[in-house]
Amino acid sequence: MVSSHPKTLILGAVILIGLLGYSGIYAYDTLTWFMETLPVMIALVILTFTYRTFPLTSLVYWVIFIHSIVLIFGGMYTYARVPFGFEIAQWLDLDRNPYDKIGHFMQGFGPALIAREILIRGNYVNGRRMLNFIIISIVLAISASYELIEWGAAVWMGQGADEFLGTQGDIWDTQSDMFFALIGSSAAIVFFAAFHDKLIQKAGNHENPR
Repeated sequence: MVSSHPKTLILGAVILIGLLGYSGIYAYDTLTWFMETLPVMIALVILTFTYRTFPLTSLVYWVIFIHSIVLIFGGMYTYARVPFGFEIAQWLDLDRNPYDKIGHFMQGFGPALIAREILIRGNYVNGRRMLNFIIISIVLAISASYELIEWGAAVWMGQGADEFLGTQGDIWDTQSDMFFALIGSSAAIVFFAAFHDKLIQKAGNHENPR
């Protein structure tokens, strides 16, 4: 899912399916892997069935592809054990694996661009400020919903939820997760809105918000 070209999208989907299979075979914890990668599986199904009726811009497909890879490796190793996270911890002299924060940054970044594209192309919002406000609100709602799912998993699984939660002893993990989603959504709007507008204009599917 790296471009709006059908062959490239198929290649991207095949790569993700291959990574899902590989990560599932070598997953540290199978249940955690399933719960963490379920959004990728759902996204693949939705994007397959909506491609003809509502194809997305290449930027959004790229972001979904990258976000999916982040989720897959988080599910394979569990977020607290992803090797790349330990590398980052060494570089930044951190006392915990920060890979989960990359995941939550992407949880804000990706949905922000997806929501932005749907809102603009559907002409659901008038005004740039209101558009940005609604995008941020949607992202925070998604982030809060995910934290509620984690809470439910913790109640259901008990100590078995530790791998899924990945708090690593941080009592403010929930709040910082939502904060990183906020940073991700803000970064998407600030740094990619203009480029995103050009791609949507090129597709001829909208009028610029006033």
